Amino acid sequence: MTYRNDFTLPAELMEQVQEQGLDVLSELIRIVINAAMQAERSEHLQAAPYQHTEERQGYANGYKPKTMRTRVGDITFAVPQVRAGGFYPQALEKGLRSERALTLALAEMYVQGVSTRKVKAITEQLCGVSIASSAVSQAASQLDGELAKWRERALGEYPFLFLDAYYEQVREDGQVRHLAVLVAVGVTPAGKREILGVSVSLSEHEVHWRAFLESLKQRGLGGVQLITSDDHAGLRAARLAVFGGLPWQRCQFHLQQNAQGYVPHRDMQTEVAADIRMIFEAPDRTTAETYLARTIEKYKQSASRLSEWMAANISEGLTCFAFPVAFRKLLRTTNGVERLHREVRRRARVVSIFPNSASCLRLVSAVLAEISEEWLTGRTYMIFEGAT
Repeated sequence: MTYRNDFTLPAELMEQVQEQGLDVLSELIRIVINAAMQAERSEHLQAAPYQHTEERQGYANGYKPKTMRTRVGDITFAVPQVRAGGFYPQALEKGLRSERALTLALAEMYVQGVSTRKVKAITEQLCGVSIASSAVSQAASQLDGELAKWRERALGEYPFLFLDAYYEQVREDGQVRHLAVLVAVGVTPAGKREILGVSVSLSEHEVHWRAFLESLKQRGLGGVQLITSDDHAGLRAARLAVFGGLPWQRCQFHLQQNAQGYVPHRDMQTEVAADIRMIFEAPDRTTAETYLARTIEKYKQSASRLSEWMAANISEGLTCFAFPVAFRKLLRTTNGVERLHREVRRRARVVSIFPNSASCLRLVSAVLAEISEEWLTGRTYMIFEGAT
């Protein structure tokens, strides 16, 4: 017999969401784990609160506060007590061990509107006890406000900006479409990486990238010394419109891939790749341009289209030479953002096809917000002091 334990969120929580943003995650975890512990006590007593049954095995005896340290700060839980003793809820320890998964599971449950059966299965796995799906979805709905606060937070100065997109399958208007997830990653003046923004858009056309970049600017993004991205037409046009005066580093990895489309024979691919790599790995820009001129001349006869393409495009991948040697490998590609995309897909794979774009944005934001927090509290990405 499983006893449901419905609860309502206090009005104060809504005010905390508006004022504190992601800080309210600790309150969300507290509410859900408290609900799980109450349900576990009902299971132990064989009776719900104030319920009179012949099966009752004892009586509730209030709550005892217990403060635990978590990744989102110290949280004080209300541990249910019974009069005869001998009861300690396992949901507390299990819930804390899985707090990260719990937060994402709540988002996933709310996103999909999953069945009561699936909600129970997930909460049983995380906390060792079932709680009502209505209680879980009610608590999870608070993520909307928290994540909106995170996406709209004020920004400051970020010397380096990386822009990239990937695609998710989303059901819209009765059909499954591939929507673009636009992502901006910045490096703080302290050398830490931070995810600055995310948007789910119909495509990577200029109108969508432009709206996204303008939103970053409106939130206070400044101090950018270099933008690194690929050469997608929509992104290029939007970048020039919003940040036209800023230096741009075209992703060298994408340049390598693009070049292969101009190689006339397969047996030339390895040689061409090596020649381009030699340019990118030159010790300085002057040397790189010398290598580029030689390579353009080398392929004028055997691969004229490749030679013309190199003359028009490769130099866009050399902007990073204006920065210290220690930074170049980190600035010359969007590989770091590509790895971020793979991590988001891995951690959000519980959803194969999102039911709508809002649900996609919700779950992706939850994952990105957590990763960004880990970056800001983790190792330094770039050490500016003493860089040459």
